[in-house]
Amino acid sequence: MEIPESVIEEVKAKARKAKEVSIKLAVASTDAKNEALSKIAQYIWDRREEILSANGKDIQRAEERNIPPHLIDRLTLTEKRIKDICSAIREVIALPDPIGEIIEGWKRPNGLIIQKVRVPLGVIGIIYEARPNVTVDAVTLCLKAGNCVVLRGGSEAINSNVCLVRIMREALEETSIPPEAVQIIEDTSRASALALMRQSEYLDVLIPRGGAGLIKSVLENARLPVIETGVGNCHIYVHCDADMEMAERIVINAKCQRPSVCNAMETLLVHKDIAPSFLPNCLGKLTELGVEIRGCQRTRELFPDAKPATEEDWYTEYLALILAVKVVDSLEEAIAHINKYGSKHSEAIITSNVQSAKRFCEEVDASTVYVNASTRFTDGGEFGLGAEMGISTQKLHARGPMGLRELTSYKWVVYGEGQIRS
Repeated sequence: MEIPESVIEEVKAKARKAKEVSIKLAVASTDAKNEALSKIAQYIWDRREEILSANGKDIQRAEERNIPPHLIDRLTLTEKRIKDICSAIREVIALPDPIGEIIEGWKRPNGLIIQKVRVPLGVIGIIYEARPNVTVDAVTLCLKAGNCVVLRGGSEAINSNVCLVRIMREALEETSIPPEAVQIIEDTSRASALALMRQSEYLDVLIPRGGAGLIKSVLENARLPVIETGVGNCHIYVHCDADMEMAERIVINAKCQRPSVCNAMETLLVHKDIAPSFLPNCLGKLTELGVEIRGCQRTRELFPDAKPATEEDWYTEYLALILAVKVVDSLEEAIAHINKYGSKHSEAIITSNVQSAKRFCEEVDASTVYVNASTRFTDGGEFGLGAEMGISTQKLHARGPMGLRELTSYKWVVYGEGQIRS
């Protein structure tokens, strides 16, 4: 599509400003960056009423547009969620600064000292949807890792995002970190996203965070490196050697604790030997909690209230109280199903068999695999990373929850004493 000149200029101007201050941020001290983050947390909490007011406008518009409830839940900020955002900022402050870390080093026979040193990526562009908390997470992690950031959020949360960025930039004005390190594209048209994807002169990397459509668009159109964060079609496999009480507890948590997020379970696989004793009771409890069950033929024989599952159901990230259920004959079939239909996000096995657990972990192709735990833990905060930039489902550079180290690169630093190559 043809991008209006006015949109190109807005995007380019903001990306350029970020690039201009990126060197200053890259060499900022840990104390300076932590002071800036502390000030941001203080400002966000002190001005929470202002943030909630802006968020209220977004929620009202979303309701008027009949946006699905699970998306409105992702959009919504509350005082508790703002408190959690501030807590996440303080967790990042407490984390070690990765910049300047000597990853490895050695001395060559000719006397040269070779060091591999961690450095910022530079300027990171982030395109995301309907998640105002991502605005703060992105800024927090980028600044701590010495990166400038250019944000382009979705139209659903534009009032919240603009308000948050304005407050964070005002906080930075009281510190040595330049406010220009944080930029937001206020135009939420597709044209602005495309324009950002083309800023290879000023951006070092692009990170999309949202649904399958957004990620596909970025991968197809970007003219700079992309770190792909994927959708979450997550599975739990209940093995024949599972503790069924444990399995039921984990399944209910993974589906119902917060169904609108990417690490919620979307498909339940159950071994045929325990399906008759496990499925009726477990699916009955899930149904009581409002979950719609879509099952294979064997599932529906054991739980007649289930609707027939289609081929499409096995691929679907519902982000809602809907669950696909399949009875499988073996561990091999469960692994094959996950590797075919999964999105390489988070997968779990419930079993007391150590060898089966080991094989599952080795053969399932996903960023995160679990043994006897809910998939809901795939999260930067839960992993001790502070906030997160997203869950990377690719294999190069970063995989799984992306914290500070995943927002860095490295350079080789070589110390000599006059050596020349013969």
